[in-house]
Amino acid sequence: MPRNLGSRAPLLAVFLLGGLLFSYPLLALFNVHASVLGVPVLYAYLLLGWAALIVLIRWAVRQAT
Repeated sequence: MPRNLGSRAPLLAVFLLGGLLFSYPLLALFNVHASVLGVPVLYAYLLLGWAALIVLIRWAVRQAT
């Protein structure tokens, strides 16, 4: 197992970003009674954040290999 953390740093950064995006304080900011294109703001935030993390994970994996 390689001990070079430099190639895995983007994966660690994406993991930490995901933890931040889905932590309570940020989720509470989007828990309002409003909608975006008929979708509640919290659900839109969760869906877009999740999709963004998937794209970032793909990018980070390509960087690590």
